[in-house]
Amino acid sequence: MIRLSIPVIEDDDLDAVRGVLETGYLVQGRHVAEFEAAVADVAGTRHAVAVSSGTAALHVALLALGVAPGDAVATAAYSWIATANVIELCGARPLFVDVDPTTGNMSSAALERALEHTSVRAVMPVHAFGLMADMDAVNSLAAVHHIPVVEDAACALGATWSGRRAGAAHNPGGMGCFSFHPRKAVTTGEGGMVVTDDDALADAARQLRNHGQTGGTTVEFVRPGFNYRMTDFQAALGVTQLAKLDRVIAARREAAARYHGLFRGTPITPPAEPAQAQSVYQSYVVGLPDGLRNTDVVPAMRDRGVETTIGTWHMPLAAYYRDRYGHREGDFPSTDAVFVRSLTLPLYPGITPGQQEEVAAALVACVEAAAAAAGRP
Repeated sequence: MIRLSIPVIEDDDLDAVRGVLETGYLVQGRHVAEFEAAVADVAGTRHAVAVSSGTAALHVALLALGVAPGDAVATAAYSWIATANVIELCGARPLFVDVDPTTGNMSSAALERALEHTSVRAVMPVHAFGLMADMDAVNSLAAVHHIPVVEDAACALGATWSGRRAGAAHNPGGMGCFSFHPRKAVTTGEGGMVVTDDDALADAARQLRNHGQTGGTTVEFVRPGFNYRMTDFQAALGVTQLAKLDRVIAARREAAARYHGLFRGTPITPPAEPAQAQSVYQSYVVGLPDGLRNTDVVPAMRDRGVETTIGTWHMPLAAYYRDRYGHREGDFPSTDAVFVRSLTLPLYPGITPGQQEEVAAALVACVEAAAAAAGRP
């Protein structure tokens, strides 16, 4: 079986984790501080606050901004469900925005329409699969409406748009959130990071991750908080992982380019990369031909020895959000189409050209078989 993803774990990673475990000091120590400083440097921000997951990072960021019951947060309709869940867990309402059918990221035109008709507390664009959303447009619209931006950059550490780094929202009150799940370029198993240039927001994030405790020599608890701390052995792994970031991104981009070539002249649509963008290809997500659903292709590919999955989720049509807010198919037409046609293929440093050729051949064969079964040429 050609696996969907394999994290890059090398001897220095194992040694780093072993070294922390041997000390017995396991919870949020000097390695967390070192990892935070390293991520802030990559993101180009003044602050980075390590937490236990990418979901925790999003939750902390919204709470630090004061998102509360009765608020609305505009976010892309197409993302992993955590993006919507954290808004709901703040007591707020996700204002779903349709996506660009080419990139799968938030449509700036749809965002503009949404902001004209609804009062919004924050905008949370999603950088799907390692490709940044159009942050020029998002930041411009947010500035007009005086709304802070929280980038869901879970997949996009190291990506850029118009030379701006993912996570550095370049917006007053802006924040960015990263994930270090095993499918990301840098992994700590689970883990996340909030980045910002705002001193007050960084302080609030640090309090919220650690039971509402202030920093410094005097312990005081100034707000209700969570146990969203990162362990020190996770952070030690993060430091060694981050040292490989450029190499990992280069390998992903090389493999993506190879897939581009393999699908040239086929019915498969490779992922878009606008001229302003440099994607890190956290996932390689293709578009299937019209009439073919990804859920039909996944088992067919598995039968051919290739692990695949859907792109990500149509959040408004997830049971909870559909039932609570009455969303229906047709409300977000571009998301409807992207959701059923997007398929994630194996991509990771170390995948061989031969394996990629096997993946591409299997997918083209599945598409041709489906077309023949449907009586299409």
